[in-house]
Amino acid sequence: MASRNASFHEHGIAGALFAPLKWSFGGLLVLLTLILAAWIIDWVFVFKVWPDGFERLQSLLDEDLARAARLWDSYSEFRRFAAATANFLYAMFFKVTGIHEMGARFADGAALSIPDTVVRNTYIANFEAIQVAMVGTQLFGVRLAALAMAMPMFALVYCVAAVDGLAQRAVRRACGGRESASLYHRAKYLQVVLLVASGAASLLPPVSIDLRWTWVSTAIVLAILPRVQWAYYKKHL
Repeated sequence: MASRNASFHEHGIAGALFAPLKWSFGGLLVLLTLILAAWIIDWVFVFKVWPDGFERLQSLLDEDLARAARLWDSYSEFRRFAAATANFLYAMFFKVTGIHEMGARFADGAALSIPDTVVRNTYIANFEAIQVAMVGTQLFGVRLAALAMAMPMFALVYCVAAVDGLAQRAVRRACGGRESASLYHRAKYLQVVLLVASGAASLLPPVSIDLRWTWVSTAIVLAILPRVQWAYYKKHL
């Protein structure tokens, strides 16, 4: 059997070089998955649940933007940051792909070729769903901007918990306490689950909620898991 050190794997220089790409790609996939989930939820509620349909979704966007602006009233640039985030996501999904320009061109009423006519008929048949996705993307962008503003708090909580966990590890190491790779790995992976679940709870609900309740709950759990992770970090590593 060939030695693992002789093969191309994720450790050493190769791991250091490709780790940022891997994490960036993974983060992009998570973001795309969350946006797709947001579209599905918006479609279900607009077409099946809400009596006022699209108007309810539009009012939800206005409510979330106003609530987030009140939350960061001391930061006057937040509204601009939230609008820039929403516009960026909208541009990536609908302007870069040509869907936005397609709708504007079809609205002119000019004569079209046969392929363009087929595309126009398809666009018109799905116009309401496309419109819901457009507003849903902007709503997702506003919530994503608000979540980004909370990330320093999560980073601070994680750092404090990690430092306390490493201090507990040093005490255990000096006193001959036991180690637990099982607790270490469970706490590490639960942090990923926690962050994804917290992101979904902040970005996907079909109602306007005060996100501070979600963030405080996440911060409390996040203060426990890193402490357990680093407190039981294996002594010989």
